[in-house]
Amino acid sequence: MASQPEQGKIEPKTIFRHVYGVYPSMAMLAGMQLDVFTPLKDGPMSGARLAEAIDVAQEKLRPLLYALVNAELLRIEDDQFANTPEGDLYLVRGRSTYLGGAHELYSDLWSAALTAGQSIRDGAPHKKHDLAAMSDAELAAFFRGLHPAALATGRQLAASCGFTGLRHLMDVGGGSGGLAIAACQNCPDLRATVFELPRVAEIARCVVEEAGMTDRVQVRAADVLACAPEGRFDVAVLRNLIQVLGPDEARRVLHNVGEAIEPGGLLIIVGHILQDSRLEPVAAVGMNLIFLSIYDAGQAYTEREHRGWLDDAGFADIEVQYGAAPAGMSIVLAQKTR
Repeated sequence: MASQPEQGKIEPKTIFRHVYGVYPSMAMLAGMQLDVFTPLKDGPMSGARLAEAIDVAQEKLRPLLYALVNAELLRIEDDQFANTPEGDLYLVRGRSTYLGGAHELYSDLWSAALTAGQSIRDGAPHKKHDLAAMSDAELAAFFRGLHPAALATGRQLAASCGFTGLRHLMDVGGGSGGLAIAACQNCPDLRATVFELPRVAEIARCVVEEAGMTDRVQVRAADVLACAPEGRFDVAVLRNLIQVLGPDEARRVLHNVGEAIEPGGLLIIVGHILQDSRLEPVAAVGMNLIFLSIYDAGQAYTEREHRGWLDDAGFADIEVQYGAAPAGMSIVLAQKTR
């Protein structure tokens, strides 16, 4: 029988590193919820002035401000607080790059991660994302929380994946329609169609109208699990879709989507994808703790699994770019050959 390590020879350093490591994330979340960063867009402010600007008590706000300094989202200048360059770019409301509105999403995901042990023990998700059970307001808040990241992904793909010269993009499970909107805004000759379930499609139509893009972005209610999308497309994007499905569903969706892509057309999968070792990327490994608490069968799948499904659906020239998408997500590129 193996002897227990002698007390004092092994310190619980790793354990306490994880215990205290969550606090910068919690400070960031609170700062986003309170919109701490927007009043600082014009320059440094004292804690008292900042508290007044966001209508909270100074003595309550002070600990958070110093925690945000430790989190490298604020800095101190002459006893006043100022945004860091990154905080100023992404957490000031009104900027085109604003990500602060995603705090509701982060709250949802992190609360799900806290139930991972219960979900594993019970064999069922404890924080299940049941879109059918959400109210209209809850559903709209959820997808609007995802909207900034969708816009960022659309801008990146338009710049990096050779959309110039392509005619018609299919955004499958496109949520708010943000990816299609941004792609078309950055590619003047591109049109897009967003395919979503009926209730989500209504949200996407509103967002597309607000963006003034109804002439180039259409939204159709469809279930791509049931049948192939209507129309013919030369590029299709599936963002955060494969990872919400079980393996058989993922295979079926890729087959159905492939039916609507022209030969030689491009398929792009964006999401959390694991290397075959299942140890990298770190973001995908961690997100699986969340996925098992919010989905019945969804998870971050491996590169080998993606390659098998894509080959079965008639795709070739498969390329995986780990961590290449916003928020540490990965990109899979494939060409329709048959």
